[in-house]
This record gives sequence, structure tokens and C-alpha cells, in this order.
Amino acid sequence: MIFDASFRYILTLSLIAAIGGFLFGYDTAVVSGTIGQVSELFDLDAMSQGWYVGCALLGSILGVTISGRLADLIGRKKVMLLAALLFAVSALGCALAPSFFSLVIFRIIGGAGIGMVSIVSPMYISEVAPAKIRGSLVSLYQLAITVGFLGAYLVNFQLLEWSATDLFSEQKPWDLVFHQQVWRGMLGMELLPALFFLLVLFIIPESPRWLVINQRADRAERVFSRLYPDRKLAKIKIEEVRKQAAKTSESNFELLKNPKILRPVLYGMAIAVLGQFMGVNAVLYYGPGIFEQSGLSGGDALFYQVMVGLVNVLTTILALLIIDKVGRKKLVYFGVSGMILSLLLISFYFYAGSNLGLSSLLLLTLFLMYIFCTAISISAVIFVLLSEMYPNKIRGLAMSIAGFSLWVGTYLVGQLTPWFLEKLGPSGTFMFFALMCFPYLYLIWKKIPETSGRSLEDIESYWLGDQKDQHNSI
Repeated sequence: MIFDASFRYILTLSLIAAIGGFLFGYDTAVVSGTIGQVSELFDLDAMSQGWYVGCALLGSILGVTISGRLADLIGRKKVMLLAALLFAVSALGCALAPSFFSLVIFRIIGGAGIGMVSIVSPMYISEVAPAKIRGSLVSLYQLAITVGFLGAYLVNFQLLEWSATDLFSEQKPWDLVFHQQVWRGMLGMELLPALFFLLVLFIIPESPRWLVINQRADRAERVFSRLYPDRKLAKIKIEEVRKQAAKTSESNFELLKNPKILRPVLYGMAIAVLGQFMGVNAVLYYGPGIFEQSGLSGGDALFYQVMVGLVNVLTTILALLIIDKVGRKKLVYFGVSGMILSLLLISFYFYAGSNLGLSSLLLLTLFLMYIFCTAISISAVIFVLLSEMYPNKIRGLAMSIAGFSLWVGTYLVGQLTPWFLEKLGPSGTFMFFALMCFPYLYLIWKKIPETSGRSLEDIESYWLGDQKDQHNSI
């Protein structure tokens, strides 16, 4: 089906949904370039700075808590539209915020958008993608997050450069936003991709699987007919979804009492939390400070962090190309094994590097090795697995639960990493991250089935115990 009309249509739907990932990455990373200016303008102390940076996480937790249930009630598309609107309101509000209180409120609103797209965008892609290429298409979402990170860094850099010139000087209202208080422009630039996301969402259909579950088979058949050129195949898919849904007549919350359904939900929560304690966000968020602790200057530390970001993007592209060919579990085995090795070597560098006279270039090499192994495994696989391992009827609620766990883990890592670095030192901190890789590996090895090449209905049957080894590549 490669490059035929149906593939182009599926790719278009996936790319549009993945824009949510770009906004996720941009909104998360853009704040890094505004902390100093905002702190100076509003005279923030250390606690207030932490609240400014972390308040979006509160919004993310709120967003992820309600988004899955909303997606099951009103549809995946409408929740993405709501998230796009929240991003737009947040960007405009932050650019024009008259006080620190209002700035925080608008940051929380943007965080709610992050939480929503972190659940619904990969879920939508998984429900329109054929099994053979589902992993690659859902990985577009993770790729978009890394591009969003890089985009925010580049926008921050360019706007800061322009603010030092007369380009926007005395051009009201641009003078305030892009010259006097350039942090407003950094946060406000998110309005452009947010409005674009909002507009293009109107041209995509609702998830066909959601339509079938909600007794809208005629609309579902029209969507499936565009996804699968063979009209008979479209009808077969509708019957598969109907048949699978009929096996679970309980409500969403009643389904959680079923041990066969609860099991994958708990596994999803576990891998979501453990993945955060394996160090990746600590490196992405606190990388410059960690590099400076190795004796680098601030400028060199920022350059090293840019290198980390570039490797993250490029490796995610590689993961996107091979995830359906290699399989989710093999990527995890390879990548997490490499993470353990690189984390142990980084720990040793901080423990004995200065005594042995080891070069800072070796530290950069080890960090890039770690990011490569992370981006090709747990970062690429997590959203793919969470979007495909749950039954159709409960997918939204189950992803909300797993997503809530992921964001709580992210929050805890963000709060605890500075404490780890202070109490354990960099060497002990990275040793801890290495140890946390082992329970993650065990869960993937023993508890999670290989989902590559299997239809969502086939995966659902696995958890319900209807079949063990049968594969369906539709």
C-alpha cells in the first residue's frame, strides 16, 4: 500500500494529529529561555521560579486526567480541537499577561493542552493506522515532540538575537513583545502552530473505531473505505470492532474491575512511571547544569545540550523507520541495555574522571550514546505501546490512567533530580538511573506482548485470553 492513495491519506491524518506533539514539545521547552527575564521583571524568588516552570505540569496532570474519558465520550477529534484551542489561548494570554498571576494561569491552560494531546494524538493515530505501519506512524508523534523542543530552542535564540537590534524597536505593540520584553514573544509564538493545528483538525474525520463503538457505522464505513481501498475489507474491519466490543458490555469503570482488563492498565502505569526514572528528562531538563558540574563553561554546556537535542531528533527518525520491522520489544532490549551501559560509564566518569584526567569530550560522547539508546527505545516505544495495548472500549480511560502516571513520574523526576544531584552527587544519581532500567526491562520481557504487526482487535483478544499467538496484520 506504500505511496498509494490510502497510504497518503493515512499519512496525512497521522501528520495532522502529530502536530499536537510539536505543540507539546514547544510548550514544554520554550519556558527555558524565559526564566531569567520573567524572574527579573516580576522579582521572583527561587520558589516562585520553580512554580513558574512547574505550573504547566499541574495543567498537564489535569488535562491528562479528563482527556481520556472525554475522548471516549465525545470523540478523539473534538478533544484535539479543545487542546488546540487551549494552546492558542495560552500563547496569546502569556504574550499579553499583565501580572505574574495571570501568566501562571495561562501556563496552566497550556499545560492542560499538553496533557490532552499526550493521550489523544497517539490514540487517534493508532486507530487509523494499519497494523503493519502503526508503530512508525504513532512514532511520528514522538518525533514531533523532539522537533518541538528543537523549534523552541531555535525560536528563543532567534528572538533574543532580534531583540538586540532595532528590528522591532518603537513599533507598537511589537516593541513590547519582541523588543522590551522578548519573553512575551517567545511564549506567544506558539499561537501560530496552535492556530494551524486548530484549522487543519477540521479536515480530518473522527476515529472510525470510536464511530463503530458509538453506533455510527455509516460514518465509520466511509472512513474505513478511505483507509482501506477494498470496500469488503472496510466492512470486515467494522465487524471486527463490533464483535470485539460486544465481548465487553460493562461500562468503562466496571471494565477496570475485570482482572484481564486491569492487568494491561497496571502494566501501562508501571512502564510509564519507570520510564521517567531512567534519566531521560533529567538529562533534557538539567543537562546544562550537569555538564557544568563536570567543569565546562556555561557556553560549552549549552552547546553540548544542543548536540543532545539534535541526536534526540535524528535518532527518533531512525526509530520511526525501523520500529515496525524490528518490533517494539527488541528495540527496548537493545536500547535499554545500551542505556544501562552508558549510565554506568557516566557514573564512573563523575566518580573518577577528574582524577584520571578524562576529557569532557568523553562525557559528551557518553551522553550522546545514552540519548541515542533512549530515543531509539523507550522514548519511541512508550506512546506506541500505550496507544495500542488497551481494548477499544476503554482505550481513552486506560490511556488517561497511564498518562496520569507518566506525568506524575515526570513531576517527581523534575522535583527530585536536583535533590539527587545534591545528596548523591552526579555519580550516584546516574547509578540510580541505571538501576531503574532493570525493572523496566523485566516488565517488557515478561508481561508485555509484542504488538508489532497485530491489529488492535487482535491485541485486545490477547489480553482477554481469546488467543495467544495468532497474528492479524490488517
